[in-house]
This record gives sequence, C-alpha cells and structure tokens, in this order.
Amino acid sequence: MLMPFDFLRGEGENDDSSDNSVGDDFVELDAEVENRDEKVVIRAETLQELDDIEEVQDHLRNDHIVWVNIGPLKNRDMADLKRAIKRLKKTIRAIDGDMAGVDESYILTCPEYAEIARSTKEE
Repeated sequence: MLMPFDFLRGEGENDDSSDNSVGDDFVELDAEVENRDEKVVIRAETLQELDDIEEVQDHLRNDHIVWVNIGPLKNRDMADLKRAIKRLKKTIRAIDGDMAGVDESYILTCPEYAEIARSTKEE
C-alpha cells in the first residue's frame, strides 16, 4: 500500500532512488500519545489566619497548584501575613516550585513540574 511520504524513502511506484537525495536521511518515528491518567489539580485556599498556611504547604508537597487568597489575613494582621509568606517561600524553595503575586489579594503557587510565566510590561 502506498503511504504518504513513501517517496522520501524511495518506496512506491517509482522505486528509482537514484534521484532521491533525501531517502537516506529520512527517519520514521512512531508518534506516541502520552496517556495521562491523572489530571493536574489546582486548589483554591484562603488565608484567614497564620495556621492556614499549613494547608497550602501540604497541597504543594502533594504536587498541587494552589491559588491563595491572602486578602482576609492581610486585612486582619499584616505581621501574620508576612510570616505566612516567609514560610511559604521556604516550602517553595524546598520543592523547587514557583510563586507569584497576582494582585494585592492573591498569590499563585506551584510545584516543580509547573512554571509561572510572567508577562513583562513595556512602557
């Protein structure tokens, strides 16, 4: 049976490979579709108090991306928010993850398999 691109290997109706300059350099690769049994989990957490950061850290250690609302803790106690962010940064470094502020009230954290693409503003 004649398949597409058979001419590159010199197969088909004209088996004259003398004027086929690409035939020797052609390598056929099998396309394999990667089956991913697990879906990527994105968690949403809200920091009401300092101890809530432990839940975020656990999700990160379990390879979940976490969308964190820091607004309630920011409005309640700025010192606790700074301590929570400091603890979160240590966890991010330990798992080789990434973290980015989205606006005044949200941060996005992810484990090592994901990367946060930051846009650059040109002014």
